Amino acid sequence: MFKKLLLKNGLPVVLAPKKESQSVALFLIYKVGSRYEKEAKIFGISHFIEHLMFKGTKKRPSTLAISKELDSIGADYNAFTAKDHTAYHIKVNAENLDLACDILSDMLHNSLFDKDKLEQEKGVILEEIKMYEDQPIQYAEMLFEEQIFSGSDLEHNIAGTRASVKGISREDIINYLQNFYSPQNAILVIAGKIDKNIKKILDKYFVRPGFGQNFKTKAEFKNLAIKQKKPQAILNYKKTNQAHIALGFPAYSYFDPKLYAFYILATILGGNMSSRLFIDVREKQGLCYYIRAQADVYEDTGDLLIRAGLDVNNVDKGLKIIAQDLKAIKEKGITSEELLKAKKFLKGRLTMQLEELNDLAEFYGREFLLVKHLLTPEQKINKILAVTRREVNQVAKEILNKQKLNFAMVSPFKDKNKFIKLLNI
Repeated sequence: MFKKLLLKNGLPVVLAPKKESQSVALFLIYKVGSRYEKEAKIFGISHFIEHLMFKGTKKRPSTLAISKELDSIGADYNAFTAKDHTAYHIKVNAENLDLACDILSDMLHNSLFDKDKLEQEKGVILEEIKMYEDQPIQYAEMLFEEQIFSGSDLEHNIAGTRASVKGISREDIINYLQNFYSPQNAILVIAGKIDKNIKKILDKYFVRPGFGQNFKTKAEFKNLAIKQKKPQAILNYKKTNQAHIALGFPAYSYFDPKLYAFYILATILGGNMSSRLFIDVREKQGLCYYIRAQADVYEDTGDLLIRAGLDVNNVDKGLKIIAQDLKAIKEKGITSEELLKAKKFLKGRLTMQLEELNDLAEFYGREFLLVKHLLTPEQKINKILAVTRREVNQVAKEILNKQKLNFAMVSPFKDKNKFIKLLNI
């Protein structure tokens, strides 16, 4: 079970103890990401700030000073930025909890944002943008999101654009931090072996003056209402040996009662090596190496995404099979056997995943910050197990709507209308 605390400065804390563990994981998550960036000139600033947090504080004036201290105790540490949250995490032997709190707090409260290091880091991020553009698997998904979320704050790339990254100033950074990096806009999760004096330790390190003085509790984005009325496609011409596709449909938010049926549908379609798409496209026909379906979920919307790398000489055949599988599951539904297998798969994966402290801490952090209520893993599993075959079939009929199809592909092809016709579901 978990326990909730509230520090004096308003920072909520979730404690998730694991008695058998000898280590402890700290996850500090802020409810800010690329969807909160309202002006094109600062696109990528959430991600940029995440990078800069490792560039030095007054106490630890460089990346090397921070990394040497963490490496000296064998710490596992990193950070990441998503469209709707940014996370910083450190995992250490439990005896080093005090030091881990000191370093994490120091980075988040006292980073210098030195102008020279800021300009230097722009070069790093520009190379990161190029890297993703050169990876067709990643780039197809980026194009898909630009298309399906077009006109909303979810459409743009987390890393920003070359122009926006080059133009971000130190003043932009500080203003953004003042708006979003507030204790009231964050959650700190401690998972693993938890010190009996944890409240005292957290008060010592995390109740400090910092950013976020301009934070407002109101929502900083408009709920997305997708009004798509016809299928759409975007093709990126590139001389590749595989055609890398990302196709899918608008789906549900965290708060939709059909969410768990949606998870099961995605699993049956392409969530594992016995799923319909994996068997029909890869195993029976040998048309791809990778193919999978996933459920992407946000506070106001979501999407069903299917990704695959198809043989360029057999793209038409591969897309026809994918379309046939989608049409079959929409019109005929799933079997009782598929439902049972998907439930067992999701239960097993969640159970195994949360054996890892970082995953456990992130699980509670996302639940608290984005879903706004805490469910234990057991409660989540019970919701999955309660889903009926009828509910999954209804979700399939709702989601798999040809008029709301979105298709993106990185390949040596240019005729998008041809591929829309092939995906006739």
